[in-house]
Amino acid sequence: MSMSQESAETIALQALAWLAANEDLLPVFLGSTGTVAQDLRERAKDADFLGSILDFLLMDDAWVVAFCDTAGLSYEKPMLARAALPGGKQVYWT
Repeated sequence: MSMSQESAETIALQALAWLAANEDLLPVFLGSTGTVAQDLRERAKDADFLGSILDFLLMDDAWVVAFCDTAGLSYEKPMLARAALPGGKQVYWT
């Protein structure tokens, strides 16, 4: 099952809004990406940055579950969205 880049960007923006509302997790995200809160709005227009949001979210199953439950999405949607954004294709080394 694939997803359009536009749909993937929408999910990533939802994830960013979810992160921004989480006062415990937002500083962790900002620190891991080197982004400052004042730059989030501008960087949210960049598909590569949107991919980094989903990369961060996908690091912890509990974060995926909490985000998807809040957004009303099935649990595989963030992974499908990440695959549709730049750098999200899985590499097969065989």
